[in-house]
Amino acid sequence: MCKDMCITNLKYTMKGIPMSFYCGTDIVEVSRIKNAIEKNDNFKSSICTTFEIDDIEKASNEDFKFQRYAGRFASKEAIYKALSKIFISEKFSPSFLDVEIINDDNYRRRPYVKVINEDLQKIFYKYKIEIDLSISHIKENATAMVVAYVEKE
Repeated sequence: MCKDMCITNLKYTMKGIPMSFYCGTDIVEVSRIKNAIEKNDNFKSSICTTFEIDDIEKASNEDFKFQRYAGRFASKEAIYKALSKIFISEKFSPSFLDVEIINDDNYRRRPYVKVINEDLQKIFYKYKIEIDLSISHIKENATAMVVAYVEKE
């Protein structure tokens, strides 16, 4: 059983500033996302912003598009898993459209998170949250890993 040795998050102090790191991860079958998109015309717009859809649809390879949609889905799930403790304490119910996953062209299209929901922006500001995101996908699966840096709790 989990007692004194159980670690739910990593507490750390850097330059005298206490901070915590929270992790979230998700993996999804690309076929599951592909089936949802093909069966429901509104599925894309329920998990991705217009900007994300436009960016993904630029890809010429149809299989790659589904992998990228699955990657976005996994990313948002991982973000919400990492921040679930804060969301519960703030009584915030996240939506897939609260954040946007953007590929930074200056860093070889490295993904980063843009918070677009105003209530979520306030939470990020209150807790001084920063997110680091990694997305990977292959033909069958997409996975995402998030490390959330939280300065205030």
